[in-house]
Formats: sequence, structure tokens, C-alpha cells
Amino acid sequence: MILKRKDLLGLEELAAEEILGILDVAEQFRNIFDRPVRKVPIMRGRTVVNLFFEPSTRTRISFELAEKRLSADIVNFSASTSSLKKGETLRDTAENIEAMKVDMIIMRHGSPGSAAYLARVLKSSVINAGDGAHEHPTQGLLDMMTMRQRLGNLAGRNVTIIGDIAHSRVARSNIWGLTKLGAQVTVCGPPTMMPPDVRRLGVRVEYDLRRAVDGADVLNILRVQLERQARSVFPSNREYHRMFGVTEEVVRLLKPECFIMHPGPMNRDVEISSEVADGPRQVILEQVTNGVAVRMAIIYLLSGGDPGSLRGETD
Repeated sequence: MILKRKDLLGLEELAAEEILGILDVAEQFRNIFDRPVRKVPIMRGRTVVNLFFEPSTRTRISFELAEKRLSADIVNFSASTSSLKKGETLRDTAENIEAMKVDMIIMRHGSPGSAAYLARVLKSSVINAGDGAHEHPTQGLLDMMTMRQRLGNLAGRNVTIIGDIAHSRVARSNIWGLTKLGAQVTVCGPPTMMPPDVRRLGVRVEYDLRRAVDGADVLNILRVQLERQARSVFPSNREYHRMFGVTEEVVRLLKPECFIMHPGPMNRDVEISSEVADGPRQVILEQVTNGVAVRMAIIYLLSGGDPGSLRGETD
């Protein structure tokens, strides 16, 4: 059993063996995408609820596709038309949904710890699809899957994460996952976007972009999250792009084999130039494709799936 737990709430709580196991199963599911029929009957008769309280394009569609390709029954929850508007609590909403005999809840919420709270009060499995600025475990896993496909073993590799570290759940999940797999992680951004205790996570901190990218095997560029900032933390988009934007000039400093990632959505010509976003170094759409495979793997494993029985289904 790869995941000896009911829920997936974050990468901080996972062991390296669990992370590698998920990635291995995701690679098996990735094989399905090249078949004429991209679907397996593994989750037939199981019901999954997508409980999203924040806007989402990639993550929500990716989870829905993962569920459909596993043949699960799907219910999509809309907070704007729910009884939450009438004053119902999150717990009451979730418990009422669970009483309809669902098997799994995928939740995105703006409050850190919200997924962990639901996991404590529900019998159904809960998957954290992003909780505030805390964690986004499936994004971290798909990022590592993409890196492994290009680099193989991540131990000893240098990964530089650039941007709004303080407000980024993606950064935290990447840091937890990558350091457990033995990668060396550097974080870079303005001091106003850097958590004061970030070094405790085992990362190197740089405030000079050119120093941060020196020797990197991967650049993972984060979106500037204006919606999570109570006040402006840099003078202007133009100033940010000049100091921390990944441009063609920055790319010329990279090792020839270094590649560029972004979890999306991108602010073009703020944290990344359009030339780099559309250039030969980026693997952004590969990340999106791998996201479906990772989410299939997690749903399958939390449902009690046996990786040993997958070969006949995914070959």
C-alpha cells in the first residue's frame, strides 16, 4: 500500500517513499493518454465531489478529467448557488454532501487548514486542491513528475523557485516534496515576498535573480498573487519584471539543459516574458498534461487501489 492514509492534505506529511510511489503510479496512468480510448473502468460506481470555493481553471478541469478517465461519477459543487449563501457552515455543507453516500471530496478553499479540518470530521477521503497560501500538493507532485521525466533522479539536482514565495501554496508543496527527494532548492524574490522563516524549510535564499539561476537545472516561476496581498509589496509590475522577471536575457545565463516551469496562470511580461513563456525551454503544457495523470494516481490510491493490478489496465 503506497498511501497509508485516508486523505491527501499536503506534501509536508508524506514520506519520500510515498511521493515516489505516487509518481510511479502516475507514469502508468500517463500511458493511457496515448490510447484511442483514454478511459479505464477502475472507479466505476464511486462518486467524487469537486468542492471548489475559489476560481480555478487548470486544477478543476484536471481533476474532472482525472475522475472521468477513471469512470467515476462526478458532482460539481458551486459555492455561489449553495446554502452557504444562507449561512450554512462548511462542516454542515460537507456532512450533508457526505450523507448522500459519496466516496471522495476534492476541495479548494481560501483558508489554510480547511482541507485538514474537513478530513477530521468526514469519513470520506479528502484531497486538498489548494488551501489558501498553505499547500497545493497535487501541483507539487505534477511539478516533480515533470522534473523526473527530464532529469531522472532528483537527488542532488538544483531547483530554483522564483517569485511570490510568501503567498504561494505551490512554493511550499514544491519545497516539501523536492527536499524530501534530495533536491537542492533555492528561492528567489523580493524581500517583501519572502517569508521571514523560509530558511527553516531547508532552502537557500537569494534576492539577486542572476545569482539564483546560476547552476540551476530547473526554474519554477511563480505567479505574483495580487489577490492574496493586503497591500502592494513592490512598486509596479514594470519594476518587478525588471528585477525578477525571467526574460531572454536571464535565459542566456542558464545551463543549456536547464528548463522552465510555471504552475499557471501566467502574468505575461510580469514574472515571465512572452518570449520565454512560448520559447523552447518551457515545459508548461507538459506540466498540465502530467497533472491529470497525477490526480488519477492519487484518486486511485486513496480509493484503495493496488498498483500491482494496474498493468493490465494501463498497458
